[in-house]
Amino acid sequence: MASTSDRRPPSGVESVVDLRFRALVGEESWARLPAAVQKRFSKRLSRDAAVVYAGEVLETRLSRVGRIAAFLARAIGAPLPLENGMTGAAVVTVTEAEGLGGQGMSGQCWTRMYARRGRFPQVIHSAKRFSGPTGLEEYVGYGIGMSLAVTEREGALVFRSTRYVLAIGRLRMRLPWLLEPGRMEVVHKDEGGGAFLFTLALTHPWLGELVYQAARFRDA
Repeated sequence: MASTSDRRPPSGVESVVDLRFRALVGEESWARLPAAVQKRFSKRLSRDAAVVYAGEVLETRLSRVGRIAAFLARAIGAPLPLENGMTGAAVVTVTEAEGLGGQGMSGQCWTRMYARRGRFPQVIHSAKRFSGPTGLEEYVGYGIGMSLAVTEREGALVFRSTRYVLAIGRLRMRLPWLLEPGRMEVVHKDEGGGAFLFTLALTHPWLGELVYQAARFRDA
């Protein structure tokens, strides 16, 4: 029989369950998510802890316009995949960020590293802040971010952009729709056995799919 100490949470993971994503999804939708997804999005980390997911990129598609958008996005930290057809090893690290954005605002930092043949890995930083009209915003750099609606769809957790914003200090403004790159949708789908599929799609209302990426990760 396991001892009491064996049943304690890992170092850095607080015993108090994080209810922030659950509140965004809603009780009925949250109940439809697999237990593994609920667990991944209920971890509250201490300041000196991190959760790491390792895996591989399975597929990356960039249209011609998508390649231009990815190139231009380098000016704000290169948040989009840079190479069409990119596959290979990938690592995602999640850390808690208390007071992210000031005024006691809570959030999480997500760092994604994608291996590239013959080059240094591409590293993408983003910060999720539990604020804004939908309750969740994701910022990629230089004050550029998007409001996200969080829903459940066929047992998967779905993050969908509703608007793009520019934040300068306390000032927040919505980007004109002509400057928006399209609708961003990220899906987290559990595959069982500690594995999950991560897909990212950027779709423009006139130009269609600009960027698509699929990657499989496993719990650490």
